[in-house]
Amino acid sequence: MPLSSDDIEKLKHAPAIPGIPDLILRRWSPRAFSGRDISSEDLTKIFEAAHWAASSFNEQPWRFFVGRRNDPTWKKIFDSLMEFNQSWTKSAPVLILSIAKKTFSHNGAPNAFALHDTGAATATLALAATALGFHTHSMAGYDQQKARGLFAIPSDYDMGAVTAAGYFGDPDQLPGQMKERELAPRERRPLSEFVFAEFDHPATL
Repeated sequence: MPLSSDDIEKLKHAPAIPGIPDLILRRWSPRAFSGRDISSEDLTKIFEAAHWAASSFNEQPWRFFVGRRNDPTWKKIFDSLMEFNQSWTKSAPVLILSIAKKTFSHNGAPNAFALHDTGAATATLALAATALGFHTHSMAGYDQQKARGLFAIPSDYDMGAVTAAGYFGDPDQLPGQMKERELAPRERRPLSEFVFAEFDHPATL
């Protein structure tokens, strides 16, 4: 018997971990999006969440290009994607391109953590989307130079990721291997593989 959308959502949730907010456990990155639009109100909410992320010197180096389905911005972002990612993002009602200002506004010095902070804002955006009942999926598979040209992005900005946003759809619309991954339980490395006391030596927590 095929799994329902609710069944798949439950399958993709991380195992319950005492003390970890359910919102974090429910966040995942689907590729199957429905045709349902995201309201302007909810789009505004996720960007409001993003702009309260932490950043070095409170620079807030992130900038987001946001496209609604088939508007000019959406089409530019979509046209920049690799073919693999175009095959599933065509159903996403919203596409977002992030960039990061490479220098500090107050003194012009290089900001080595601009992309780090932009990633933090994107993660905050993703959690806000989960809280509102839809999903995001960020990807690196796009032509950065093409996107830079299409949006006339100055050289003082690094290219970030492209993020698709939308409500979970029908995995049957995905090609075979993508569908299998959509229906597979999520996995994560154990803490001992990335929480260290010294390089490659697990910390005692």
